[in-house]
Amino acid sequence: QLQLVESGGGLVQPGGSLRLSCAVSGFTLDDYSIGWFRQAPGKEREGVSCIDMSGDNTKYSDSAKGRFTISRDNAKNTVYLQMNSLKPEDTAVYYCNTRIRNSYYWGQGTQVTVAS
Repeated sequence: QLQLVESGGGLVQPGGSLRLSCAVSGFTLDDYSIGWFRQAPGKEREGVSCIDMSGDNTKYSDSAKGRFTISRDNAKNTVYLQMNSLKPEDTAVYYCNTRIRNSYYWGQGTQVTVAS
């Protein structure tokens, strides 16, 4: 069964850091790109970052650039999102995603709350 499971969210103070993990099963991570998205209350889901199959190519939203780093460990079937210098506006549920053939697969999300 194909699954993506996010973890690593939590409550952090402004300026703090979190590392999110997206553990996949049911497919070979090496063969697919992975994206991180987030959705804040009352807002649409937005793309944060993505990484290609090899890990050599990454993209970031303007809000994530310079603060977040996406990486992957295919041997561990896991993709990471290191988030530094967190701001209150980063508060959201974070999801990982992949596209396999013509279907999109999502995890259940992990809550990130940035507050003092």
